[in-house]
Amino acid sequence: MSLPEIVPRADWRAAREALLAKEKAATRARDALNAERRRLPAVEVGTEYVFEGGDGKATLLDLFEGRDQLVVHHFMFAPEWDAGCPGCSAFLDQIGHLAHLRARGTSFAAVSRAPYPRILPFKARMGWTLPWYSSYPGDFDRDLEATVERDGQPLDRAGLSCFLREGDRVLHTYSAFGRGLDGLGSADSLLDLTALGRREPRGGVRHHDEYDL
Repeated sequence: MSLPEIVPRADWRAAREALLAKEKAATRARDALNAERRRLPAVEVGTEYVFEGGDGKATLLDLFEGRDQLVVHHFMFAPEWDAGCPGCSAFLDQIGHLAHLRARGTSFAAVSRAPYPRILPFKARMGWTLPWYSSYPGDFDRDLEATVERDGQPLDRAGLSCFLREGDRVLHTYSAFGRGLDGLGSADSLLDLTALGRREPRGGVRHHDEYDL
């Protein structure tokens, strides 16, 4: 990798101002794209999926934990594996304190095809405390296209899916896979994928231990 050109401060400032104009244009374009994403139609989830987590069996509605939005990380962890995908693991390492999502009425959970007894020791090894569920042996991952068939074999894809709750109805609003996850991890970046977007928490942004959750 070559080093950047070394120039006087005035030349650097001129180049930086030119780039800043492009960065501002990219920000405006991203804001417009996020607004268009929020206008996407939704599809009702009619299947009663059953997951297994730390508290036993759970439905997709249970994963909301009473909140009105849910972001699911499709974590690649096949039933026969002893450890999760390194790339998915790196992504989860970047997820911040969930209080900042929860204060905006949004829950977060990882879901994998591996049986929960395989997930549990790996989760402990990684030191994660966020909710993680097994969809084994159900069709959640296939139905959400996080698992596809290739040469007759199931192939998992890292991804995120967003859901909205209307009473007891669950609506699927958005999914992204592969490069669609680039730059994601902060609370705001995840909220930008949701139907309700970045909602200001009651009382404003606070330290994570000061939210009334």
